[in-house]
Amino acid sequence: MGRFALLLLLAFASFQALCFAADDDTAFYDSFDEPFDGRWIVSDKDDYKGVWKHSKSEGHDDYGLLVSEKARKYAIVNELNEPVSLKDGSTVLQFETRFQNGLECGGAYLKYLRPQEAGWKAKLFDNESPYSIMFGPDKCGATNKVHFILKHKNPKSGEYVEHHLKYPPSVPSDKLTHVYTAILKPDNEVRILIDGEEKKKANFLSADDFEPPLIPAKTIPDPDDKKPEDWDERAKIPDPNAVKPDDWDEDAPMEIEDEEAVKPEGWLDDEPEEIDDPEATKPEDWDDEEDGEWEAPKIDNPKCETAPGCGEWKRPMKMNPAYKGKWSAPLIDNPNYKGIWKPQEIPNPDYFELDKPDFEPIAAVGIEIWTMQDGILFDNILIAKNDKVAESYRETTWKPKFEVEKEKQKAEDESTDSDGLSGVQKKVFDVLYKVADIPFLSEYKLQILDLIEKAEKQPNITIGVIVSILVIILTVLFRLLFGGKKQPKVEKNPEVAETSNNQSTSGEKAEEEEEEEEEEKEGTAAAPRRRRRDT
Repeated sequence: MGRFALLLLLAFASFQALCFAADDDTAFYDSFDEPFDGRWIVSDKDDYKGVWKHSKSEGHDDYGLLVSEKARKYAIVNELNEPVSLKDGSTVLQFETRFQNGLECGGAYLKYLRPQEAGWKAKLFDNESPYSIMFGPDKCGATNKVHFILKHKNPKSGEYVEHHLKYPPSVPSDKLTHVYTAILKPDNEVRILIDGEEKKKANFLSADDFEPPLIPAKTIPDPDDKKPEDWDERAKIPDPNAVKPDDWDEDAPMEIEDEEAVKPEGWLDDEPEEIDDPEATKPEDWDDEEDGEWEAPKIDNPKCETAPGCGEWKRPMKMNPAYKGKWSAPLIDNPNYKGIWKPQEIPNPDYFELDKPDFEPIAAVGIEIWTMQDGILFDNILIAKNDKVAESYRETTWKPKFEVEKEKQKAEDESTDSDGLSGVQKKVFDVLYKVADIPFLSEYKLQILDLIEKAEKQPNITIGVIVSILVIILTVLFRLLFGGKKQPKVEKNPEVAETSNNQSTSGEKAEEEEEEEEEEKEGTAAAPRRRRRDT
C-alpha cells in the first residue's frame, strides 16, 4: 500500500511538473526525466575530463544529472531559448542536489551565464565564461558555504566585479537530497532557502551584506597621505628609570633535580628496558651480505613489568624556586603616544549612487565544478518569476524523495553495525581521534588512543571516556597557563580476562599482542616514564 501511494505521489508530481512547464511564470525547468543530450552541452575544453551521466537517484526511480568520477573537473551548459531578465519583478533560482557518496572536497553550484560575446559556443564553456550569478553549495577544507555571488558592472569603470554574500549558510553534511533556493525580490532583497527554510536574508545595496559592497564608500583613505616620521604609536614603553635588582639571577635554570627524590625500592639497575625477542629466528632467506647482519627484534623486558623501573635511575626534575628568567623593565604610559596613525579621508573618485542593481540577464545555465567526490546528482533545475512556483516544485518533486531518504537514514542511525557502534558513536570516535592528534596533547596521545580503543570495544563506556579525555585536556591547559607540573592520571578500567583457543595449521601461528597502558609517575620517589615501543 505504501509503495502504491508513493508511485501515485510521484505520478502526481510529474503531472504538476508538466503543468508548471507550461506556466508563464516558469522561465526554465529541467527535471532530467529524459536524457540530457541535445539540451545540455558538455564542454570540449581539455581541462574538463569528468563524465556526466543520466542516472537514477539512489533508492528512487527519479533521474538526474550525475557527476560520475572522482577528482575531475566538469563543465556542462544549457543555453536558454530566451534570456531571462532579472530586473522585472521577482526571480527565483532553484535546484536540487544530492551528495550520494558524501562531500569532503568539491563544489555543487550553478552558474547563471549572462549573454556571451559574439562567436561564443556552448562547447567553449569554461571557468572564464562570464556569469551574472553563481549559486550553490561548496565545501573543501575551511570552505563550507552556500555561495551567492553577483557579478555586477561598475557604471563608472565599466568593469565587472564579483560581490560575495557575507556569512552565507553552511552546506548540509548528510547524503540526502536538498533543494537550494535563491529569491531575488524587486525591493533589492535576496533570500536564501535550504529545503524551503530561510537561512539568509540580505540586501543587495547593503555594505553589511555583500563584500565588496555594490555601492562604493563615499570617502577613501588618501593614498598620498604619509605618516610623519616623529609619529609615535607606542601606547606603552619600558620604564627608562627602571634598574634590574641586584638579586635577579638571569642564568638560574627553570628546572633543577629534585634532591629529595629517592630511588624506589626494587628498581632494577642492571636490567635493560628492552631485550632481544627470544622467540625470534633469523629468516631463511636472510642474506648477510645483502641485508646486513641480522639482529633480533626488541621486546619489552618482562622483568620490568612488575618492577618500578629498569636501567639507570635518575632523579626527576622540579621547578627551580630561584628561577626568574630574563629581566625586562616594566612598561609605563608613553608620554609621546599619539595613537594609531591613519591617513586622512578624501572623496572617493569611483563613488556612485545606485537605486537598484544593474542585473545582467540569464542567457544560459551552466555547471562548472571541480570535485574530489563522485555521486553528486543535480535535479529539477528551475528559473521562475514567482516564488509560489518554486514552492510547488519543492512540495511535489523534492519533499517526497527527501522524506523517504530521511526515514531510511533515521533507521540506519538507530541501528548498530556489526562492531556494535551506532552512526552517532562513529562520528564521536572520529572527533576523538582528531583530538588525539592535537600537538599540545602529543605527550598523552597513546593514553588517549588506549581510551578510545576501549570505548570502541565497549560502547556503553563512551561517555566516561569523553569525560576522561576532557580531564586530560583541561589539566594540560592548566599546566600551560599556570606552570604546574602535575600530570593527569586516568583511572584504568579493570581488564576483562579473555581466553582464546589458538589452532595452528601447517606451522602457522596466530598471535595477538596487547598494548599495556602505562602512567607517568612523578613526585618524590617517582620513577621516570619508561619509553614505550611502537610496534
